[in-house]
Amino acid sequence: MIIKELDFSYFEDIKQLFREVFSAPPWDEDWSDDKQLDGYLRDLTEVRNSLLFGLFEGSDLIGISIGRIKHWCKGTEYFIEELCLRADYQGKGYGKEFFLLIEAELKERGLNSIYLLTDRDKPAYRFYKNMGFTELPEVTSFIKEF
Repeated sequence: MIIKELDFSYFEDIKQLFREVFSAPPWDEDWSDDKQLDGYLRDLTEVRNSLLFGLFEGSDLIGISIGRIKHWCKGTEYFIEELCLRADYQGKGYGKEFFLLIEAELKERGLNSIYLLTDRDKPAYRFYKNMGFTELPEVTSFIKEF
């Protein structure tokens, strides 16, 4: 397994893996609209300080981390917008290894933390807790739909 920083040349591979993972359980999101998916991923990847990592098994892209570098009063952090691992690699230690490789790369670049959001009712919640993430009880999310 190796980790690589991804650039735009991997965009179609990122789309394919993202759609495959998040259209299946437990997420069950409808990413059938290619234009909507393309727009969403461009919103995340074409911003200042975007930073994308890919996990490769040979030449196969099996995991992605889509995020950006953010400067904060407590230091510079990596804000992960989306992270996923191909379903047939989940539950086998690949996700843990991916995170350890990401952390090592971030430390080398002088960053001091990783920040992310996830749903409490999904397996990712337990994964992040097991990886040493701390839940921030004073933070909440809001949405107003109309």
